[in-house]
Amino acid sequence: MQRTVRTIDDVMALLDGLFAPEADRWTTRAGDWWDAFYADRSREVPFFVAKPDENLAGHVRRGVITPGRALDIGCGPGRNAIFLARNGFEVDAVDISATAIRWATERSEGLDVRFRHGDAFATEGSYDLVYDSGCFHHLPPHRRIGYLALLDRVLVPGGHFALTCFTAEEGTATPDADLYRQSGLSGGVGYTPDELRWIFQDLTEVELRRMKEEPRDSPAFGKGFLWTALFRRG
Repeated sequence: MQRTVRTIDDVMALLDGLFAPEADRWTTRAGDWWDAFYADRSREVPFFVAKPDENLAGHVRRGVITPGRALDIGCGPGRNAIFLARNGFEVDAVDISATAIRWATERSEGLDVRFRHGDAFATEGSYDLVYDSGCFHHLPPHRRIGYLALLDRVLVPGGHFALTCFTAEEGTATPDADLYRQSGLSGGVGYTPDELRWIFQDLTEVELRRMKEEPRDSPAFGKGFLWTALFRRG
């Protein structure tokens, strides 16, 4: 990191440093944290199971989201990306963990998914759907700027952005300024519906609700401590 701030990138790097070692959970230079997280596939982690989020499955089943080009941000082992590909979408899926990408590629069985190890914020192209299940709530506040810039750059007019993230009960409800004072995200940021509406105010809200709790034998993943949101770009 530069000792003297000169550019926006310098500011971002300086602020990133305030969150070490929690920055290990999301920065491209520190994908080792997530590599270790995904290394043991036998662990009882609910979202390791190869089934899609209940909200995403429901949107596709009801025709609210129709096949097109899709970007899966922080795709992990690929469960949502693979579901989209099986339902006619052309999918790009990105994660900072090389271990997760290898696992996702093994699962994909020749489907039309391009898994990429790297920084989702660097993605270029045009997409009808941007999907994020569990990435956004691991971002420190200053990185929301790049997140919104990504949506503005890649989401086509009429396209949809769908999000699954922590509620304020599951994640920390600490105000942004205090996150910098405490130098940590306490495992992830929890949001209220009004906060999500404020952050994504340039998009039109289609739906914002709690995720439905799904039983273990359900074909979809669902936990009630998460928000699900669907927005459309006008």
